[in-house]
Amino acid sequence: MSEETIGYTQALEELKAILVELEDTTVDVDLLADRVARADELLILCRNRLEAAEIQVQRIIVEKDNN
Repeated sequence: MSEETIGYTQALEELKAILVELEDTTVDVDLLADRVARADELLILCRNRLEAAEIQVQRIIVEKDNN
């Protein structure tokens, strides 16, 4: 799934699944690096989505205040 089509909720669910994997003491070291890298990508995606939503909400508030 491309980063453009994955939603915030999907990214968050994938992050939770990765966390469960990482908490497993038998996780494969080769897999560990890949999962941590994926988690980093997902965290950036979530942060960007939250920042975009915040900007949109602020615009709406400003528009309402100006009317």
